Amino acid sequence: MSKLEVKIPKCRKDLPITPLSVPTDGSMGKTGEWRTFKPVIDYSKCKHCLWCWIYCPEGTIERGEDDTPKIDYEYCKGCGICAEVCPFKAIEMVREK
Repeated sequence: MSKLEVKIPKCRKDLPITPLSVPTDGSMGKTGEWRTFKPVIDYSKCKHCLWCWIYCPEGTIERGEDDTPKIDYEYCKGCGICAEVCPFKAIEMVREK
């Protein structure tokens, strides 16, 4: 069986701005009251690959000027897709308090 090699460019400025890549109000509105888990980014592990930004189904991850992902917790549903797709395991799903 062969190894799968994933090469991630350091700079992702080439990514297009799409409707899913712009923070939205989310289809179900603000979630602060009912979300069970929330994604927390460990920036010491984050390599700014932006896979979380690409795959977020609600578009609640913002792409910062330096390609730093920032999560809009008012609209994040806590689905965990961002944590699942992160190749560096930089996102952990943490139970809401």
